[in-house]
Amino acid sequence: MRKPFAVDRLVLTPKDVDLAWSPLAGLDAETYVLGAFNPGMTRLPNGNLLLMVRVAEALREPVRDGRVHAIRWEPGAYRLDAWPLSKTDTTDPRKFEVLAQQWKTMALTSLSWLLPVELSPDGTERVAIHYDRAIAPAGSWQCYGLEDARISGVGDRWLMTTCSVSPERHSTTLYTSGDCVDWRFEGIVLDHQNKDMLIFEGLVGGQYWAQTRPLGSLYFAYPPDSKWRAGPSINLATSLDALHWKPHIEPGIRPHSARVSTARMGGGTPPILTEIAGRRGWLTLWHGVEPNGTAVGIYRTYWSLLDPERPWITLATGRAPLLEANPELTEPIEDQMYLDNVVFTTGIADAGDHFVIASGEADLACRITHVPKDAFVASE
Repeated sequence: MRKPFAVDRLVLTPKDVDLAWSPLAGLDAETYVLGAFNPGMTRLPNGNLLLMVRVAEALREPVRDGRVHAIRWEPGAYRLDAWPLSKTDTTDPRKFEVLAQQWKTMALTSLSWLLPVELSPDGTERVAIHYDRAIAPAGSWQCYGLEDARISGVGDRWLMTTCSVSPERHSTTLYTSGDCVDWRFEGIVLDHQNKDMLIFEGLVGGQYWAQTRPLGSLYFAYPPDSKWRAGPSINLATSLDALHWKPHIEPGIRPHSARVSTARMGGGTPPILTEIAGRRGWLTLWHGVEPNGTAVGIYRTYWSLLDPERPWITLATGRAPLLEANPELTEPIEDQMYLDNVVFTTGIADAGDHFVIASGEADLACRITHVPKDAFVASE
């Protein structure tokens, strides 16, 4: 049993978000904060920490008059689209499936936007919530919202990847900033469904590097005696300008056939160059998902240390999870929970003898954990 961390707390929950400042404030329907979670994180020039929080704003009554409704952005307004209940599956409170389609087709009963939240240098106290700097949908490519920011400081600027959701595509979009205050939209950088693009916090061989996690409905099997398992894995890509990306030919981190706890995986924190257990390399925290009979599964956080010059080579990793969901943290807001067994780590900052780690807890709230550097014990 791992010892409790000195700091492990929720720093933002749905009740802390004032929807009077929401980009959706003019919508002709009552909404609420389904979750304020999965925050990208970076250290600001003033030493404070910045969280870029995903706010999932949901319809209070998505089903009425025999129809289920989705929120959608279009130029100048947010709209409600109504679908007949008889043609949808509304089992999941966050979304619904449109039935009798050639391909699996979803719509959302919530829309996500990004809220900057400034924390103290150790991440334990809120300094300010910057509603005036919120990032909301601004084009048809993200008419269903933008999600799960990851922020990387590279040189004298910050790069923020986000997942933009629309019927056109499920793409990765990039924002850049010179001060973490004003963000410039740079466009779509990955055109396929890819939930976890993480840009390394530094160049390798004069190039930008990133972890990616493309998804699909078909995977080819490894040989029966392989140590790898088919399915979603963490790949790599390179770029000369951070705008145009080329997939790297060697594979990255793959799910292990002997461990069901990482049957599905994806990136968590942007890789940072540091020293772990006497070895220097790119530290990356990632999530492994264990099937448990539910649609979501059990999300845990793991770590790997990648070679500083050849980041497709893993120098060390830990089999035991670094972070797991903590029910004690969400007990005070248990009435708002709609799933459990989920911790989704999205940000890391070096703090000397420990790391400040930001996570989404239960797709509901923002969690800050101080993890000592000696907690990273390699098992392979």
